[in-house]
Amino acid sequence: MSKKINCIVIDDEPVAREILTSFIAKVPVLHKVTECSNAAEALEAINTHTIDLLFLDINMPEISGLSLAKSINKKCKIIFTTAYREYALDGFDLQAVDYLLKPISFDRFLQGVNSFLNISNQTLITKTNETPTNTKNDFIFVRANRKMVKINFDEIFYIESLSDYIKIHTTKEIIVTRETISNIETKLPSYRFIRSHRSYIIAISKIDSYTNEFIEINNKALPISRSYKDLFLTTISSKK
Repeated sequence: MSKKINCIVIDDEPVAREILTSFIAKVPVLHKVTECSNAAEALEAINTHTIDLLFLDINMPEISGLSLAKSINKKCKIIFTTAYREYALDGFDLQAVDYLLKPISFDRFLQGVNSFLNISNQTLITKTNETPTNTKNDFIFVRANRKMVKINFDEIFYIESLSDYIKIHTTKEIIVTRETISNIETKLPSYRFIRSHRSYIIAISKIDSYTNEFIEINNKALPISRSYKDLFLTTISSKK
């Protein structure tokens, strides 16, 4: 399919926007035009750009996602995202494409995208480049010490965010590179790596043990934040 789907992520929580942005980056047919933290920003973006699909949080301050949905052009389709199950009926009353309950897994996200493609009479996504049998590379290159350094995925313990820099902890060394953790996350296969915290990406195969609050890797205790806890535990449980 040649036409990209222009979409906007609208959520007042930065972590929620980061998660959806990373999911969108893994689906070639999707193009994120921008992201917004409130309804006012979203209205401006919708009126400025040609938008096909909104990933819209319901429970936002001042103007809710439901109120915003009632005021926009019906040609712009909506997938609601929220942590509150009780809003589901209201969402479907507004003819939403889908209703994603947080924490949102990548598989559930794809189901929502396919619902949009189905009603748009476009080709459904049956698989992505996230499966082991369809992965092009098992490494990435990052810039460090004025050169591009190759890092094999199976050498990575975890990745730590330091604002605009990240530290990649590997079996050989610690590599520091100027890149955001959200950007590096889009380059990693989701079946091998998982976000446990706003500041950490974990190599699933390197986990020695975990609780509801911490992950132990290579004798290091790494935190599991409340925002990522449910998604992390659900994903890890599926690996058993």
